[in-house]
Amino acid sequence: MSAIDPLRQQVAQWRQQGERIALVPTMGNLHAGHLALVEQARQLAPKVIASLFVNPTQFGPHEDFSAYPRTLAADQAKLATAGCDLLFAPSLTSVYPQGAEHTTRVEVPGLSDILCGACRPGHFAGVAQVVCKLFNMVQPDIAVFGEKDRQQLLVIQRMVADLNMPITVVGSPTVREADGLAMSSRNAYLDTEQRRLAPQLYHTLCTVKAKLISGEPDYPAMEHTAVQQLAAMGFRPDYVRIVRAQDYADPTPSDTALVIVAAAWLGRARLIDNIAITMPLRG
Repeated sequence: MSAIDPLRQQVAQWRQQGERIALVPTMGNLHAGHLALVEQARQLAPKVIASLFVNPTQFGPHEDFSAYPRTLAADQAKLATAGCDLLFAPSLTSVYPQGAEHTTRVEVPGLSDILCGACRPGHFAGVAQVVCKLFNMVQPDIAVFGEKDRQQLLVIQRMVADLNMPITVVGSPTVREADGLAMSSRNAYLDTEQRRLAPQLYHTLCTVKAKLISGEPDYPAMEHTAVQQLAAMGFRPDYVRIVRAQDYADPTPSDTALVIVAAAWLGRARLIDNIAITMPLRG
């Protein structure tokens, strides 16, 4: 389905039947991580809608919007097997009838300007804009997003809270390959040698986690060491940071819910990953 009116008619019919609806927004080129989102959505609501839209407003001028893989037929087959009830794949003009540059913007201050937001200016404004539009088109009860993009998840949760949207936003655990690499559509950009090296991003974060658990107190030193190690292996790190889980701010000594976050380039692929950690209480 690509048009908004038939989508809303179907949603209205389900509502009349008393059904709850879960939405899984995607940009397509689906993998097992996306299908895990659909599976979780099915556990939360009897009707599941997946959206597929490659959103131009979240790509920077020199990023991969034109090259981003578009695999609609394969995605449709995977979603049917996963038990998705409806695929909503709107056209660019359906989402931005006045053109993307003339469409109302939605921005989440603070969370949108740090880490990936600092490395990709305007990215999270584009994310918030399109997700807000999708929420208004679909009007779901629940929306499921992957925790691999945890900063994105926080941005959307903040937007929903700030705008009083009656939607529950749920995070779904990162799905990994057997060697630890977080599944991502952009992993297809990796050549054979880069794919062999890519899991070291996750393993580097695991090393930082072990140091935190052991009680090492110097967070900046750990971050700096991790960046140096990744660079020495052939990555081009954007950052490795230890942040407070609820708002990605710098942690205080009393904060126990932390996230180790990282972004690094490997060839054409910008890889992101994170590990959540609950610090032990120390007397």
